[in-house]
Amino acid sequence: MTINTSPVTGKKGHCNGHSPLLDKFLPRLTQVTKQTGLPILDLACGFGRNGLYLNKHKLPVVFADRSNDSLQEITPQLTSQSNTWPIDLELSGQNPLQDKQFSAILVFRYLHRPLFEAIKQALVPGGLIIYETFTVAQAELGRPKNPDFLLKPGELLSQFDNWQALHQFEGIDKTSAIAQLVAVKPEDGRIDQRG
Repeated sequence: MTINTSPVTGKKGHCNGHSPLLDKFLPRLTQVTKQTGLPILDLACGFGRNGLYLNKHKLPVVFADRSNDSLQEITPQLTSQSNTWPIDLELSGQNPLQDKQFSAILVFRYLHRPLFEAIKQALVPGGLIIYETFTVAQAELGRPKNPDFLLKPGELLSQFDNWQALHQFEGIDKTSAIAQLVAVKPEDGRIDQRG
């Protein structure tokens, strides 16, 4: 299988709309959701632009964020199969994803490194991770600048190095320095515990 290493972008980027990665991988998301019967997690969803796109395509989505204001704005737009989950994902010493399972997890423009292992554990074997966030090169282009919120070169791919990568990109996408990864969790459920 050939891995696409070019950015997946829309004509105008996706600041106001959903990520073009979702257009490209909608059939795969639909398939894994139907096969597992489990919802998709939109992690740190903000105002839910990515999850709402999937919700409109009749996929069940759990919108997780610590902002009650954003979740309240999302709620009236949801179908009966989707819901919101008010949660602070960054509480020290806690694993907010413990004992939870999802068919896919979306992470866009968010990085909290202690969640990497929890994300891996919460995906079912054969589940899909779609991750896009800023890299350290972003500090030269604009915000964010804090290295805690910026991936190091190769960091995202290395976190999921034994997964089947369907798409990978790291570089400048229009005006942002980003890394994108779409990968499938191994069917045998084994994941790298190196952290």
